[in-house]
Amino acid sequence: MSSHAQGRRPVRLPANQPERFYRGGAAIAALRGSPAREFGPEDWVASCSTLHGSPDLGLSVLPDGRVLRDAIAEHADAWLGPTHLARFGPDPALLVKLLDAGQRLPVHCHPPDEFAAAHFGSRYGKTEAWVVVGAGPDATVHIGFAEDVAAGTVADWVARQDSAAMLGALNAVAVRPGDTVFVPAGVPHAIGPGIFIVELQQPTDLSVTLEWKGFLDTEGGGHLGVGFETALGCVDRSGWDGDRLVHREEDTEAPVRDLFGQAARGFFRAERVRGGAELTASYGVLVVLSGTGVLHTEHGGDVPVTRGDTYVVPHAAGAATVAGDLVAVRCLPPGTSP
Repeated sequence: MSSHAQGRRPVRLPANQPERFYRGGAAIAALRGSPAREFGPEDWVASCSTLHGSPDLGLSVLPDGRVLRDAIAEHADAWLGPTHLARFGPDPALLVKLLDAGQRLPVHCHPPDEFAAAHFGSRYGKTEAWVVVGAGPDATVHIGFAEDVAAGTVADWVARQDSAAMLGALNAVAVRPGDTVFVPAGVPHAIGPGIFIVELQQPTDLSVTLEWKGFLDTEGGGHLGVGFETALGCVDRSGWDGDRLVHREEDTEAPVRDLFGQAARGFFRAERVRGGAELTASYGVLVVLSGTGVLHTEHGGDVPVTRGDTYVVPHAAGAATVAGDLVAVRCLPPGTSP
């Protein structure tokens, strides 16, 4: 294959697991066939983002040693396509993670775009969504306050670090493999232990951790250095019905199925794909959950794929088809219409 064709070829990525403050990672190791790490609960896939406060931790490195962010910046049109580039610049506008919660995560939320711009100088906040890949029989997510909560009440819970009150105020929703969860910025949530997800999110590491005691070293990490009086301004204190956020649509044998719909399109898109799928040209991240097959690309050649593989696919690879007995999640940037 020519070097020009190689530049269009999907790239298989190694695991990228920066150390985090909570336990997990066994399910990632089992899927990817890599060694388990006690504090490796997240695999940052095709990441052009860093951990909050770090210049480089979290960035994905390609097999040839180049940092993906640098490779995209050098050939942004080929990686991202002209329409995406015109709207977002040389930025995929997407972060994908495999997340395996070995313990319950703390109650936290993420700022919306406007808040992130005002207080952290970030173009993006952090709306996110989850595709549940693995879950035990009692697996539960806690998401959205069940009733409206006063600002003073939230501030009091945080000041006293009243974990029971914070967790008890959230909707407790059982989840099972195949479920999808959409988490708008600001909505407080906590993932329960034993849940393994593919997570799509806006490309930041901004988390306001309401329940920081027992998880973070200091409360400063909880408010990201701006103080809780300011940070709690991003919390969505309105009442939510958990069923508005968690969807249990039965999976089908359709080759391609949209997972999050129009509500998520301005932030990211995701498809569940099987053998027989026909895929339009786009920058994307492919996470293979089961089986084996071949990704046939218009300009980047044929790529064998198997369970546990993660690929970053350049726009220049062109349209593609999927052959074989496999199931994968295809993660895509936001839609390009304003």
